[in-house]
Amino acid sequence: MLKIENLSFSYPRRREPVVDDFSLDIAEGGIYGLLGPNGAGKSTLLYLISGLLTPRSGKVLFKDKNTRLRLPETLNDIFIVPEELTLPAVKLDSYIKMNAPFYPRFSREDLQRHLATFEVDDIARYKLTSLSMGQRKKVFMCFALACNTSLLLMDEPTNGLDIPGKAAFRRFIASSASDDRIIVISTHQVRDIDRILDHVAIMDRHSLLLNESISTITDKLAFLNTADRSLIDNALIAQPGLGNAQIIVANDGSYDTEVNLETLFELATTRRDVIDSLFNSKKA
Repeated sequence: MLKIENLSFSYPRRREPVVDDFSLDIAEGGIYGLLGPNGAGKSTLLYLISGLLTPRSGKVLFKDKNTRLRLPETLNDIFIVPEELTLPAVKLDSYIKMNAPFYPRFSREDLQRHLATFEVDDIARYKLTSLSMGQRKKVFMCFALACNTSLLLMDEPTNGLDIPGKAAFRRFIASSASDDRIIVISTHQVRDIDRILDHVAIMDRHSLLLNESISTITDKLAFLNTADRSLIDNALIAQPGLGNAQIIVANDGSYDTEVNLETLFELATTRRDVIDSLFNSKKA
């Protein structure tokens, strides 16, 4: 459904490319976590995917169409939620009237359902600019999901949300996942999304370090919190804590654990030999 081919991009007056010969395939729907260190180009990659930036080389194909061509049939099927957003000084109903016609599958019923999940279904009488940053973000994300596009890109969506808001975000994203929709979430707040992902992609500026489904990752790796010194000493990676350590060990089939994204990220960025041997056989 989404194919990124040898993508490179540099901002003006910067010698170093932000994205350099980067490739990624997403063949089916689901919730994808896009992780990477600061400066890896995650936000830039989302804008390149949406067609808002022009790559120096390479291309992005969404349903076999180059997104940079900004064709109407592509634009009405992609929605991007930026980290920072500005909304006009209008009420929600006016905002819907101005923007919903661009998205043929927009649903007011879905919008009301999403607003209720976030407990902001009473804001219709207020101008959007009078809302707090967290409320504005909730309303905008609800509108984004209600557009029912096949590709939804979200950059740091939980920034600005309080603890109940983050819990509501997980519920409303999980309830909107489907086989014919791709949701890509780029974030540093990995604890906000680790239990709702179907797939994890970890990138640096030049390459894709890991691109696997959650089920494949947990088939090959076990994520444990333990004080057992023998397990810690033989772990692929260990993060010390108070008394216990968060570790990753090879899964011999005896473990059934959930992914810890923080530890997985550290493994991918510091032990690439392990990642390559387990997941990237061509690189190995």
